[in-house]
Amino acid sequence: MDFQPTRDQRDLRAGVRDLLAGRFGREALRAAVDSGTAVDRGLWRELGAAGFFALRLPEAEGGVGLGLPEAVLVFEEAGRALLPGPLVATHLAAGVVPGAAAGTAVVTALDLGERGGPLVSYLAEADAVLGAPLLPSGEPVRSADPLTPLHRVAGDLRGDVSEHRDAGALLTAALQLGSALRTVELAVRYAGEREQFGQPIGAFQAVKHLCAGMLVRAEVARTAVYAAAVTADPGEIAAAKLLADAAAVRGARDCLQVYGGMGFTWEADVHLHLKRAWVRAEQWVTAAEAEERLAAELLAADPAEADPEAGGLSRIAADADAP
Repeated sequence: MDFQPTRDQRDLRAGVRDLLAGRFGREALRAAVDSGTAVDRGLWRELGAAGFFALRLPEAEGGVGLGLPEAVLVFEEAGRALLPGPLVATHLAAGVVPGAAAGTAVVTALDLGERGGPLVSYLAEADAVLGAPLLPSGEPVRSADPLTPLHRVAGDLRGDVSEHRDAGALLTAALQLGSALRTVELAVRYAGEREQFGQPIGAFQAVKHLCAGMLVRAEVARTAVYAAAVTADPGEIAAAKLLADAAAVRGARDCLQVYGGMGFTWEADVHLHLKRAWVRAEQWVTAAEAEERLAAELLAADPAEADPEAGGLSRIAADADAP
């Protein structure tokens, strides 16, 4: 059995990479950061015309008619380019919110939670909120990522997107995966260019170990994300999100270590990957939620632990609650 991407899938990924390189390369990224432009409406419409948002919409409804595996490849490239905006929510809204599929509407979602009330990203830039009849009012909150503006809204409305939570988590994991793979590239390239003591720093064992660890985490996450895209199993999606979050956050941190002091300057892009990874790790499914879901599946898989009458961990918990 061959789990490698097909020729068509590889062509799709290459096409998206070329599109983003031409339309949202490094200069455009830095210009967006400097200007604070979180959503470029012109680019949004171009993405819609290219089928980015309508990728999984049936052809009979004007979409491309592809599936989760293809969507994951496309979102991986968007994560690699640090493309900002509510990409996941607008993609999920295709066929539900008018204009979402074509990119003429920007749709966000109540996909973040924090003490003091849930957070919604890109609220000021959005035309609609997925699962909500109206745009809620919100209070601006300072965000770690300069291209992910946040608002705190009243009431816990995250249940409105419960039916989209698994797909949202998987596509967000794909964004994290793309970022993790990109930081591996950045670290390896810098390690080959920067010299100390008459040789590239990549020749030193400590730097080699950092780069190797980044690659291993990213490839493990890639395997998990691709597998979850094929099976669409909720447990595998939770595991994929957990692994992709770790690969993106730890990869960006290790990349900063490879860069040394240079990585902490505003001119470098590494800190942007780290800040975006921090925000994405709290979207759709957090690490704590993924761990709880996986633990519940493991317990349910063992009848002795799932049934209090049979003993196991559930019996221990039941006994602890007894008077």
